[in-house]
Amino acid sequence: MEAMIKRCAGLDVHQETVVACVLYGPLEEKPKKSIESFSTATDGLLELNDWLSSFQVTDVVMESTGVYWKPVWNILESQFQLVLANAKHVKNVPGRKTDVKDAEWLAKLLRSGLIEGNFVPPEDIRNLRDLTRYRKKLINQRTAEQNRIHKILQDANIKLTSVLSQIFGASGRRILEAIIDGEKIEVKDLQQMVHWRTKASISDIAK
Repeated sequence: MEAMIKRCAGLDVHQETVVACVLYGPLEEKPKKSIESFSTATDGLLELNDWLSSFQVTDVVMESTGVYWKPVWNILESQFQLVLANAKHVKNVPGRKTDVKDAEWLAKLLRSGLIEGNFVPPEDIRNLRDLTRYRKKLINQRTAEQNRIHKILQDANIKLTSVLSQIFGASGRRILEAIIDGEKIEVKDLQQMVHWRTKASISDIAK
């Protein structure tokens, strides 16, 4: 494989450790190699950053394994040209796998320019994406709970959903809270609970 990068590194990232392999030297010669392991705690990743800098590394590659790559990326992205590799595209040749061999294989591929990295958006976009994903998750959880309440009401033969278009609106929530509190709801009570703009009549809601 023809070399294209003088000083590069491959990282094999796990939950608790990172194995780093640095390849360096003239492009026309066989590269020198240095391998070291680091903790994925913040101080360990800062040591990794300093270690890579001591070899004047310019390019670093790691696999997109789960979420473990993200803290490593966050620490290193301001210092190095990072590449996030698809694990399927950089699969090593069959044989006994070790963390050291994986890191060295990644470094060799990167040195030869044979890795096409996945797109990683800037930090502010990553933060926004995480926020919108979390919001979507909360909305899905809320919908699941609302559906559960719908089922409970139907099981109890309480047909609120037949007369109120949105039982989780202000009127519906007041009625549900009264039911939960075990109150006996009379027509006069409904007149206070139900908003005047509600389309259903008080008598229909009372039924």
